[in-house]
Amino acid sequence: MGRLTLLAPIAWRNLWRNPRRTVITLMVVAIGVWSILMFDVLIKAVADSSREAALRLLTGHGQIHATGYLDDPGLSHSMAAPNGALLSALNSAPIIGWAPRLRVPAVVQSEYRTRSITLMGVSPAAERRVSDMPAAVRQGRYLSSDADAGVYIGQDLAEKLKTRIGKRVIIMAQAGDGRLAEASFTIIGVYGGATSTEDEFVFTGLASAQQLLGAEGQLSEISLYGDPKAKLSDIMGPVKRAAPKGLDVQSWLELSPLAATIETFSQSFTVVWLLVMFVLMAIGIVNTQLMAVFERTKEFGLLQALGMRPGLIVLQVTLESAFLIGLGVLAGALAMLICLSLMSQGVDLGAFAQGMSMAGLGDVLKPQLHPADAAAFCFVVWALGVLAALWPARMAARAAPVAAMAETN
Repeated sequence: MGRLTLLAPIAWRNLWRNPRRTVITLMVVAIGVWSILMFDVLIKAVADSSREAALRLLTGHGQIHATGYLDDPGLSHSMAAPNGALLSALNSAPIIGWAPRLRVPAVVQSEYRTRSITLMGVSPAAERRVSDMPAAVRQGRYLSSDADAGVYIGQDLAEKLKTRIGKRVIIMAQAGDGRLAEASFTIIGVYGGATSTEDEFVFTGLASAQQLLGAEGQLSEISLYGDPKAKLSDIMGPVKRAAPKGLDVQSWLELSPLAATIETFSQSFTVVWLLVMFVLMAIGIVNTQLMAVFERTKEFGLLQALGMRPGLIVLQVTLESAFLIGLGVLAGALAMLICLSLMSQGVDLGAFAQGMSMAGLGDVLKPQLHPADAAAFCFVVWALGVLAALWPARMAARAAPVAAMAETN
């Protein structure tokens, strides 16, 4: 500790013997750290946006189906409303809400055209707790109750059917007894969103859909949404344990593979970028420190001639590198915080809305600081930078006193 106390002020003063070179190296490190931290924040914002878009569309944190429903989504694989232990698990923390649904393949026919769709019988009050679909109204209104016999359709589907609010459409689907059920519905609302969603899903009241299909009291799925701050295992674990035999409980990781893939690889992308930027920074750091060492060969040789051990010379040069890289890391982190503050309201991607929808992302990215991750990246850059500087430090320690005396003469 006494040696550090002695050498630290000397190392600090040595940094500023060539201010121009020091500032350039600081800028290299700062830009590298800034890019790593910003890349980490933005890639996590993309992953969060993809996850939330999937969760708040229809998926939720997880879903419950009858076994076999996902392979054959018909009324032959339906289930009763939850009760007992399962109902208690769904109504307990950290689950914020759950929504029962009747979901079957169907066909919708307007005056002009016919399209294949997925008919969704939903409970409007429950859907508002787990989905953003009720708030996606472009025209008209959302469903008012379970018994609402109107339909809520996508804007793109309405255009393809050449229909509009107030018009009637016929919906046909296979009923529970195998017959073809059909009924006429009035369009009460049009929603917006991803084109694929607008084309596929048509919503009506849960009781209305059950009556049409002869499936009173039956459900196709239950979607549940938990506290975003809770662990997925804490949300899904109690539900899986409480679900009776014959029910299939799956999390969003299994139901939304694209969002899950983005979530899984977001950290890997950041690590790859960290390695790329560190290699570039290491080249600059090593080159700069080698130049400084070669310029100070006489100095290091004289220090050894005066009794300074090679190990202390290595320590001194390492301290200079530690100070230099530490300042660069702090400057890069500060620059990242400034940029992040400028994006406090989110990054509006409305100009790329169509592409964002195709990628399963929202229109606004909301970058957020993850202090633990940022601190870890800063420490890794600093530690690796100091390790890279050990080579120039060892070169400095090899300066022979005789060679230094020769240069002096």
